Amino acid sequence: MKKFSKFIANHSILIVIVSLLLLIPATIGYVNTKINYDILIYLPENIETIKGEEILTDEFGIGSYAFIMTNSKSNKAILNLEEKIKKVKGVNKVFSIADVLDTTIPKSMLPDEIIDKVYNEDETVIMVTLNDSISADSTIKAVEDLRETVSDANRVSSMTSMLIDTRNLSNKEMLAYVGIAVLLCLIILTIATDSYLVPPLLLGNIGVAILYNMGTNIFLGQISYITKAITAILQLGVTTDFSIFLYHKYEQAKKKEKNNKNAMEVAIRETFTSVIGSSLTTFAGFLALCTMDLTLGIDIGIVMAKGVAFGLICVLTLFPALLLVFDKKIEQTKHKNFFPEFKLLQKVPIKHSIIILIAFLILLVPAIIGNNNYEIYYKLDETLPETLPFRIANSNLAKKFNIISPQIIVIDKDIKKDKVEDLTNNLEEIKGIDLVLSPSTLMDETTKSLLPEDLTSMLENDKYQLILVNSTYEVASKELNKQIADISKLVKKYDKKGIVAGEGALMNDLVTIADHDFKAVNYTSIAVIFVIMILVLKSVSLPVILVLVIEFAIFINMSVAYYTNTTLPFIASIIVGTIQLGATIDYAILMSTKYLEERQTEKDKKKAMQKTLKLTVPSVITSALCFFAATIGVALYTKIDMIGSICELLSRGSIISMLVVVLILPVMLMIFDKFIIKKKEGK
Repeated sequence: MKKFSKFIANHSILIVIVSLLLLIPATIGYVNTKINYDILIYLPENIETIKGEEILTDEFGIGSYAFIMTNSKSNKAILNLEEKIKKVKGVNKVFSIADVLDTTIPKSMLPDEIIDKVYNEDETVIMVTLNDSISADSTIKAVEDLRETVSDANRVSSMTSMLIDTRNLSNKEMLAYVGIAVLLCLIILTIATDSYLVPPLLLGNIGVAILYNMGTNIFLGQISYITKAITAILQLGVTTDFSIFLYHKYEQAKKKEKNNKNAMEVAIRETFTSVIGSSLTTFAGFLALCTMDLTLGIDIGIVMAKGVAFGLICVLTLFPALLLVFDKKIEQTKHKNFFPEFKLLQKVPIKHSIIILIAFLILLVPAIIGNNNYEIYYKLDETLPETLPFRIANSNLAKKFNIISPQIIVIDKDIKKDKVEDLTNNLEEIKGIDLVLSPSTLMDETTKSLLPEDLTSMLENDKYQLILVNSTYEVASKELNKQIADISKLVKKYDKKGIVAGEGALMNDLVTIADHDFKAVNYTSIAVIFVIMILVLKSVSLPVILVLVIEFAIFINMSVAYYTNTTLPFIASIIVGTIQLGATIDYAILMSTKYLEERQTEKDKKKAMQKTLKLTVPSVITSALCFFAATIGVALYTKIDMIGSICELLSRGSIISMLVVVLILPVMLMIFDKFIIKKKEGK
C-alpha cells in the first residue's frame, strides 16, 4: 500500500487527466447500455409459464398482444383500420368482429359472451398479436406505431404500452433524481466540512465513480429501469462517507507531515485500512441480492456492488489527486465548522442506559409484528400514475368490455374434441371466468371455413391448440392467483403437459418467487455480512450484537408501513432490508471498533464510551444525513411508486439506523462489555 499511496500522491495531475479521459469510454458505455422496463423478463427461464410463453411465440407468433378500441361505426371503416394495423412492422395477426360479419356468418350465430367482449354500440375491440415478446425492441416500436396509427395512445391496451409509459416517465424524471440528490448532499456536506470547495470536489469524485459504474454496465447487456433509477443515488449515499473520511485524515496528517504529498500518502493508507472492512460489508450486502430467483436481484446486486468498488477506487485515487491539485483553493475557501457536535445526544446513552434498554425491549415486539405483517402489492401498473395512457386504456377495456385478465391455455393438438369440450365446460364453471374460447367449441366443420384465417390459425396448429380464458379478477390479486391454480390443476387432468400462460400466470409465478426471495435474500445477507465482520473484527460476539442492532432498525423501518396502513411494492420489501443492513452496518462497525480501541487504555467503560461517542457521533450522523439526502428527494419527487417506495424506505432507514446506533448500540456495548473485551483479547 505504501508504493500505491506514494504513486498517487506524486502523480496527482496525471491521475486527474487519466480519470477524465476514462470518462469517454464510460459515457459511451452508459449511453449504449440497454434499459429494460419489463420486470417479468427476470423470471427464471425454467418455470412452466415461461415455457408456455415460448410456445406461444415460436409456434403461434404470439410473443405478445394488444387490444385496440375503435369508435368506428361501420365494418368497412374497421376493416380499413385493420389493414393499416397489418402494415405495422412486428404485427402478426389482426382480427375483430368486423372480420366475422364480413363473411356469410350472421352476427346472431356468435355467442353473446363473445359479442360482449369485442363489440358494443359505441366501440369495437380489435385484437392484435405481435411476433416478439413484451419488452423486445421490435414490439416496443410496433406498439408505438400502433398508437400513432389509431391516433390515440389511450385506446391501445397492452403490457408493452405500460413499458413505454414507464420508460417515458422514468427518463423524464431521471435528471431530476440526480439533481435533487446532489443539491441536498451538497448542503449537508457544506455544513459537515470546513471548506466551500471540498463538497463540489467530493461530489465530482463520486459522480465520476457513478459514471464508471454505469458505463461498465454495457458488459451486462442490459439493466432494469429500477437499477438505473436507484444506482446513482444509492452509490452517492453509501460511498460519500469514504470521501469524508479521507479528507479528515488528510487534514489531520497535514498538521504532522512536512509536506502535503507525505500527508496524502498517510491519509490514503489510513483510509484504506479503516474503510476496507465497512466497504466489504456494503459490497457483500449488495451481492446477497444475487441469490434471488428473480434475476432482477442479480441486476441490482452486481451493479451496486460495482458501484461500491468504483467508489472506493476513486476515493483512493481521484479524490486524493483532486485535493492535492486544488489544495491552495481549498485553504482559501475554508470556513468555520457549521456542524454541531451533538453533545447532548452523546450524553443520553450513558445517563439513560436503563431507560433505553427498556425502550428497546418494549419496541422489539411491535417491530417484529409490524415487520412480519405489512401488506405487499405485485400489480405492476399500480406503481404508476393513473393518468398515463396505458392505464386509461386498461381501465376503459375493463369497464366497457370486462376484459381484465385474459389467459391462454396451451394443450396438445391430439386432445380429442369431446375432451376439449369437457375441459371448456369445466373451465366455465370456475368462479370469476366469464369467457372460454376453444377451437372445438368455436369452430365446427360448418363454420371453420368461414372464419377469418387470422383467428383460426391463432387457435390451433399441427402441434398445439389454444384455449382463451378471460378472468374478471385483477392481475396479481389473491383471487386470480387461486383461480390460476384451479385452472392449472384442471388442465393437467386432460393434458399433463398443458400450460396456463399469460400475464396473470406470470404474475402468479412472480408472487411465489418473490415470497421465496424475501426470505433467501435476508438470510443470505445476514450470514455473509456476519462472516465478514467476524474476519474484520476478529470476534464472534461483537458481530452478533451489531447485526441484532441493525436488524432491529430494519424491523422498525419496515413496520412503519404496517402501522400506517401503507402497502409496499414487492421489490421494495425484498431489497430494502438487505441494502439497509449492508449500508448502515458501517455506522455500528465504526462505533464498536472505536470503543474497543478506547477500552485498551481506559478501564472505565463509561468513560471509554464517552470518548467513543464524542469521536463517532458526528461521523455517524454525517453519513446518515448524506444517505438520507441522496434518497429523500427522489422519494418525494418521483411519480413511480416502485422507485419512490424504495427511496422512502431507505431514507427513513438511514435515520432509524443512525438513531439506533447512537442510542441503543452504546448501551448494548456497555452491557456486554466484559464478554466483548474478553473475546476480543482472546482470553
